[in-house]
Amino acid sequence: MNIQICVGSSCHLKGSEQVVHLFQKAIEERNLADKITLAGSFCIGRCNREGVTVQIDDEIITGVTPETFDRFFEKEILQKLN
Repeated sequence: MNIQICVGSSCHLKGSEQVVHLFQKAIEERNLADKITLAGSFCIGRCNREGVTVQIDDEIITGVTPETFDRFFEKEILQKLN
């Protein structure tokens, strides 16, 4: 699974740095480093949305925040890996 987190200026202001750290921690805690490639990406093109934009393989998801991260990770990452 390839995950790209937008770190462009708009998403940076919306907390992308914190979301990156949450991804790193969640991947490490669950020993998923061999299943997930995590990368930063400049502007994915959904800047007018709330929260940070994340691309998982070919799917673009908007609205990821530190507050919604755990639910997002469970639904969009763990369920798809299983």
